[in-house]
Amino acid sequence: MTRQRALIVDDEPDIRELLEITLGRMKLDTRSARNVKEAREWLAKEPFDLCLTDMRLPDGTGLELVQHILLRHPQVPVAMITAYGSLDTAINALKAGAFDFLTKPVDLGRLRELVAAALRLRSADGEELPVDSRLLGDSPPMKAMRKQILKLARSQAPVYISGESGSGKELVARLIHEQGSRGEQPFIPVNCGAIPTELMESEFFGHKKGSFTGAIEDKQGLFQAANGGTLFLDEVADLPLPMQVKLLRAIQEKAVRAVGGQQELIVDVRILCATHKDLAGEVAAGRFRQDLYYRLNVIELRVPALRERREDIALLADIMLKRLADGTGLSPAKLDEDALEKLKSYRFPGNVRELENMLERAYTLCEDDRITTSDLRLADSVPISENGEANLAQIDNLEDYLEAIERKLIMQALEETRWNRTAAAQRLGLSFRSMRYRLKKLGID
Repeated sequence: MTRQRALIVDDEPDIRELLEITLGRMKLDTRSARNVKEAREWLAKEPFDLCLTDMRLPDGTGLELVQHILLRHPQVPVAMITAYGSLDTAINALKAGAFDFLTKPVDLGRLRELVAAALRLRSADGEELPVDSRLLGDSPPMKAMRKQILKLARSQAPVYISGESGSGKELVARLIHEQGSRGEQPFIPVNCGAIPTELMESEFFGHKKGSFTGAIEDKQGLFQAANGGTLFLDEVADLPLPMQVKLLRAIQEKAVRAVGGQQELIVDVRILCATHKDLAGEVAAGRFRQDLYYRLNVIELRVPALRERREDIALLADIMLKRLADGTGLSPAKLDEDALEKLKSYRFPGNVRELENMLERAYTLCEDDRITTSDLRLADSVPISENGEANLAQIDNLEDYLEAIERKLIMQALEETRWNRTAAAQRLGLSFRSMRYRLKKLGID
């Protein structure tokens, strides 16, 4: 069986020797180069499964080599070796297309993990990945996003997934995880807005028995649970500033310390994050740390809103109605032409999640397995025209209209925070007292 082969590029003989010995013990054949020119010559002569390159080389930079490999040998994962503390350099390498990075002095345990992950990724090359049945749509924005997901799955770079509520950001994060080298490891999602402030440090980093009142046993944190895999920080903009500082340190040092603990624990976690808010705007407003923003937003992936891909609505509706029928054991319903046209012209502020809820309601109301415009109950939704203005023709009573908007937003906030009323109130900018009053007024239990 042919042994896998790695290219090592570094002008320091001691570093080259250390990497050669370590990779040799991992049953890899190695070739070494002292500069960019020699590296290009090796790449032209032999196939490689991995490349490790220093950032500073006598005749160029590691970034130049990354760009060359991406252009000429895109199937070869490249890891950058940078000086300790050169975080900006590492981020630039990831943005340029590097698979991952190491800092000097090289930690051999971390090196072995990186090499193993890169080789798992390399062994999957050439396999035909089917279109995931959870990410439906043939529109140009969806085709482009699927390509981006496959590309991002090949990297270990942090990804900031932006998009409106209900557009499918967590699903996109799961697909990036599943199609990458960490796919067999844990995927841990956490809604940052749903964790009470006083419990955040314990939730993220764990705690030791007796470290505070109620800590009756040791508890593993989210970082420890995601070790080797991916931690998805949903609604990351809702993190309070003190927690942002601690999160930044954990990401930079790749280590966490449990509340009440004395030692730091090394963790290998890929960070994906999302929010429906404008994160750059939150930074400008002073509500989100700029250094954390740049650490999380190495690569941004925008999930399109449903109104930006209206040609997918018919396909989505058909699939959703079939799933509803399968769940109930009844025959599937069909949208009539008028109902489908109404859906295509609707703005969908709640995106795919709103479409799913709307069809579930219509499915229970329709007769003869045929969904009409009246079954959709669009009047119960917020009527908004293409230019973003309210459609006055659909408003019979202003009080009822405003109450419908209020109910819709409160229900959305509750669903997104898993019915944590305190977190939902914070999301809406309400006091808890005001939130309780509105829940009682609207009859929401």
